Amino acid sequence: MSTGVRPKKRYGQHFLHERGIIERIVAAIAPQPGDALIEIGPGEGVLTLPLLRAAGHLTAIELDHDLLQPLRARAADAGALTLLHADVLEVDLGTLAPGQPLRIIGNLPYYISSPILFHCLRWAARIRDMHFMLQREVVERMAAPPGGKDYGRLSVMLQLACRVEPLLRVPSGAFRPPPRVDSAVVRLLPHPPAALPQAPAAALDRVVRAAFAQRRKTLGNALRGVLDSAAVRACGIDPGQRAEQLAPGDFVRLAHALPELRAR
Repeated sequence: MSTGVRPKKRYGQHFLHERGIIERIVAAIAPQPGDALIEIGPGEGVLTLPLLRAAGHLTAIELDHDLLQPLRARAADAGALTLLHADVLEVDLGTLAPGQPLRIIGNLPYYISSPILFHCLRWAARIRDMHFMLQREVVERMAAPPGGKDYGRLSVMLQLACRVEPLLRVPSGAFRPPPRVDSAVVRLLPHPPAALPQAPAAALDRVVRAAFAQRRKTLGNALRGVLDSAAVRACGIDPGQRAEQLAPGDFVRLAHALPELRAR
């Protein structure tokens, strides 16, 4: 299924074409009639069309103007397609499908995948699930447990917000043009509100960023200027440890120890 539109480097476009992979992704999403599907970067529509046929309606967000009309034409008989010409980072996802839990899908450009992930998490309370195609190394970092080199800020922030389930690897040859790296599909299932960290997002992000900014440093040194060693120790955490040794929940305790939160 080719639109005749050449992939553009400035958008990081790699169009999926491998039929077996497409079918496995659609099966993993398992769209149902009436689902509020939101697709980021539909490209040539290889996922859009089967999802649209199954659900009856789909909202797609596409930045590349050249892909809009071909996609509208192909979707004409598949269902009700709402096509937004926009940068997803500027879209208020909370206004889409009011009253329905969102199901978000996307083959994300590798160069901007993390900002898109964090953008989506702003509306985690409205989201039922997310299925994304990403660079394989990014998925490995998302799902990494504490203690290894893959575990970092992305692991902590996503695992505090969602259950992370890697689903399948996708070889570079499944795309046109082939990227230089393999990809993977991951499912994100937002935690219920009661299971979310009860700490302001800004405070949590501040602690996690500082802790992982220089991975080789101990927490006592990495958090200098953010939390002193006594405050770290008061959380039941050894300031001689490194960030990669802490579980996601440990960072929540550290965030609560910030002076501005203790003063409340």
